[in-house]
Amino acid sequence: MKGRTHAGMGVITFLSIYKFLPGGFNYLGMIVVLFASILPDIDHPKSIVNKYILPFKNKMTKATLYGCIGAVLLWYNYLYLDKPIIKALGIVFIIIAVSSHRGGLTHSLMGMSLFSFVAGYIGNMYNIHYLVYYFMIGYGMHLICDMFTNMGVPLFYPFRKKKVKFPFTYKTNSKIGSAIEQLLMICGLLFTIYKIPVIFYK
Repeated sequence: MKGRTHAGMGVITFLSIYKFLPGGFNYLGMIVVLFASILPDIDHPKSIVNKYILPFKNKMTKATLYGCIGAVLLWYNYLYLDKPIIKALGIVFIIIAVSSHRGGLTHSLMGMSLFSFVAGYIGNMYNIHYLVYYFMIGYGMHLICDMFTNMGVPLFYPFRKKKVKFPFTYKTNSKIGSAIEQLLMICGLLFTIYKIPVIFYK
């Protein structure tokens, strides 16, 4: 599934269930959901996130950049800080460096747990305790949406590498797949247009 479709599905989900969330509707929550919705694809050198980070959009650049960031964080934390959050961030960056697209940790429940731990820790630092809920919504929706594609996701990686997908799937970037995603985006736009006035003028 394309990045913009992931972002759209994350927003639709957020607008559908915000009343049941501890923080309700707020702009920070929507931004977090949007970011988390596209974050799992950071393992792909041409993803939306890496488009603005990597100087060269290839696997070698991705592995080198994220691997170096992770190593520096772990080294600096070992020498000067000794903080669990910095250690977790270093490990996460190294995982991103070695992960192949949809073949590693970023598209698994374990990866979701690691990233959610970091998001929750950051939220607690600034007394935004509900931040982790918004993050998990965006990240979780990304995994669910990718399970509708023929590639599936290694949901239980690293314990089980077999990819999980729903019985009815479509091929990403095919004519049918593109049509399905365009239809989802149109329906999502109409839903958002309907929902925004309900939120602000209730």
